[in-house]
Amino acid sequence: QVQLVESGGGSVQAGGSLRLSCAASEYYVSSGCMGWFRQAPGKEREGVALIDPDDRSVTDDVKGRFAVSKDNAKNTLYLQMDTLKPEDTGMYYCAASRYRYCTADYSSPWDYWGQGTQVTVSS
Repeated sequence: QVQLVESGGGSVQAGGSLRLSCAASEYYVSSGCMGWFRQAPGKEREGVALIDPDDRSVTDDVKGRFAVSKDNAKNTLYLQMDTLKPEDTGMYYCAASRYRYCTADYSSPWDYWGQGTQVTVSS
């Protein structure tokens, strides 16, 4: 049974940093497209970052502040978040697809989701 377990969320002040992790089991992070999503209270879920097995990544809206990476040996996906802003507050989820390549609009079929980790940024 595939499991994705996020960790690393917390409360920080604006300008601070957090590093989220997503540990995968029964799914290899090197096998398909993986992504980070977030959902703020009262808002729809939105894509934050994508990375494919060839380490090609997409972080359009948060470019320059967030970086996505993965460690194949640890089978873990990461999201390094710097210069955090209050509008970055939300529940952050990792997702995995059985498709190898990502679509830039985050419309890949997402087969597996983690339970989420909360990020709160205060001003």
